[in-house]
Amino acid sequence: MYPHTDHHVDQPILDIQKLSVVYGTLPVLEQLTFHLHPGERVAVVGPNGAGKSTLFKVIAGVLIPSSGQVQVYGSIPGKHVCIAYIPQRTQVDWHFPVNVSDVVMMGRAAKMKPFSWPSRGDYQAVNRALDIVEMRSLADRQISELSGGQQQRMFIARALAQEAELILMDEPLSGLDNPAQDSVLSILETLHQKGVTVMVATHDLDQASRYFDRILLLNHRIIGFGTPKEVLTTERLLHAFGGRLKIVDANGDTVTLDDSCCHGGDE
Repeated sequence: MYPHTDHHVDQPILDIQKLSVVYGTLPVLEQLTFHLHPGERVAVVGPNGAGKSTLFKVIAGVLIPSSGQVQVYGSIPGKHVCIAYIPQRTQVDWHFPVNVSDVVMMGRAAKMKPFSWPSRGDYQAVNRALDIVEMRSLADRQISELSGGQQQRMFIARALAQEAELILMDEPLSGLDNPAQDSVLSILETLHQKGVTVMVATHDLDQASRYFDRILLLNHRIIGFGTPKEVLTTERLLHAFGGRLKIVDANGDTVTLDDSCCHGGDE
């Protein structure tokens, strides 16, 4: 565990230089270079196995890169408590005996003294976070009883209680119905208004283009990084997805159909 560190506010909130990750002999990420500024909303898109989840784990400090550099406000990720990583829901043990309030309180752990009980301020932070995601009435509910949308909102509340400035969300909309997706997207807008930087891995290219400032198109390497108009071109999409992407014309509009979710592989 690294000690907490101060932010160098003259540095980008996230700066990645020549990042590579190799599993055995298999290259998962190759020579990634990009940076983010506070408050940006970035969608990370690409086929299954492109390295999206691996990228998030490196940024969160969970995984050590094979080469290259990742810095958050000028220092390595492990020194910061301002990064919140929300994994795919399939990676969570939903039968663990905790309630919603317990999970959100976990976001306060790094700000509490070792072996101490939560303070009044910690409980207030948890309640504020639950209010933002409209889940105060569910504070005592066991996590196994939550819907998919409620699960995502709970994790966002944990990130808010943590006072995270960079939130990494891995496929948060996957498997949710339209109302639940709209609820999560509305909360992402609230985070944007609060100046929180958000990176979201998604397979939905339409949502990526409509709700995010910039798009990182990834397939082991960066295929494109910029505004949706700059990145979501036919040439770049075919480069990234190959035969797993269908591009059709519907009444004069270009429609992209990503069926990569049907293919297995490490993200």
